Amino acid sequence: MNTSWSRRVPRRAIGLLAAGGLVLSLAACGSDSGGTPAAGGKVKISVTGQPPQTQPFERKVFDADVAEFEASHPNIDIEPHEGFMDPKTFSAKLAGGQLEDVYYVYFTDPAQIIARHQAADITEAAKSVPHVNDIQPQLLDNFRDASGKLYGLPTANYTMGLVYSRPLFVKAGLNPDNPPKTWDEVRDAARKIAALGNGTIGYADYSKNNQGGWHLTGWLYSMGGDIARQDGDKWKADFNNEKGKAALNYLHQMRWDDNSMGSKQLLEAQDVQRMMGAGQLGMYMAAPDNVPVLVKQFNGKYADYGVAGMPGGQGTLLGGEGYLLNPKASPEKIKAGLEWIQWKYLNPDRFDKHVKQYVDGKQPVGLPTEPTPDIWQGAVREQQLKVKAANANVPAENYKSYVDTAVSLKGSIEPPNAQQVYAALDSVMQAVLTDKNANIDQLLSSAETRVNSVLAQVK
Repeated sequence: MNTSWSRRVPRRAIGLLAAGGLVLSLAACGSDSGGTPAAGGKVKISVTGQPPQTQPFERKVFDADVAEFEASHPNIDIEPHEGFMDPKTFSAKLAGGQLEDVYYVYFTDPAQIIARHQAADITEAAKSVPHVNDIQPQLLDNFRDASGKLYGLPTANYTMGLVYSRPLFVKAGLNPDNPPKTWDEVRDAARKIAALGNGTIGYADYSKNNQGGWHLTGWLYSMGGDIARQDGDKWKADFNNEKGKAALNYLHQMRWDDNSMGSKQLLEAQDVQRMMGAGQLGMYMAAPDNVPVLVKQFNGKYADYGVAGMPGGQGTLLGGEGYLLNPKASPEKIKAGLEWIQWKYLNPDRFDKHVKQYVDGKQPVGLPTEPTPDIWQGAVREQQLKVKAANANVPAENYKSYVDTAVSLKGSIEPPNAQQVYAALDSVMQAVLTDKNANIDQLLSSAETRVNSVLAQVK
């Protein structure tokens, strides 16, 4: 939900924060953010994004970058603040005038923040920022308002795909270099993997703690469907249709007709990751940043995992992060803030050095995530891929299917009031996976009523 997804918590834990969005009813604050240049003609800016000390490698890289930036930009002082986006404290920071000059957001946040005038309009200022036009347009659009004005910059993104076990593919007679491209192929592969026996599961999915609704959203996007649609100035549920039924029918058939999902259900991310790390699971829907989690937390090996593009080929769930600027910040602070964002996060000139930091720190290089997130297009993207390939210390070829589809699949962000939407959809996933006689039409109709109630709260 990478700047570095792995630097903080597993992807789904981030997604739980990101998916929640923010209920921001307070006026924009930050009374000390306007200001004037600091003593000596310097501009001092406060920025979020400093990793906690519990993540020593990431903290060391960030602090070294601050020192290097200040050395090369003698007129700017960086005041780093530890942390990222915490919905529990964000509103209080706004109310108390503690909002940083440059502050971190998940992709679910900008629309609400912009609508409440809690971010600075950087449309003109960003025109002088190098490489903005090399960023994928769909990512930049997440930081625009309805009229096209720009309020922030994306610095990392992820899209959902299919994480799979290469050893189990081989044992089941499947080609690990040609992973499934459709849900029919996923179903067929899951049957063959489950047939290996000894408790092996072909495909697993989440259905608890709002993660089931999150994954059902991924299913709908992969089929070209949606969870919610905007109707004028209101939002309405958009899953009680043939695509919603198709997604749930796949799950129901794999669970009950094929028995390829196993009998243990009501799973969440760590349950599924534990199964994959133990070599008992063939496939699950996830972003590539799950791979380091499998290795570091569940005793997996990088060579054992592949990541394929989202089956279905019609879309995928898109998430990510970026930075907005305090609307009370002075023009000098906004200019300095944009210089920091570009230099630190959006800087092709530092690809080589940044990748070397990861190699020297014995961190994985070659995944479609850190140390250079896949936010680019065109020549800059090709430059990035070459640098990562030249320094890869994990089998980058295992992720080729994902990389090849990353820029061609339509990416859609999570729906408004996502956590509440997901809570309503969890029950649908749970019923389909635990009740052989589940009435899919009835489940969708009931969930539609609940989700419409949630979406009616979106302002």
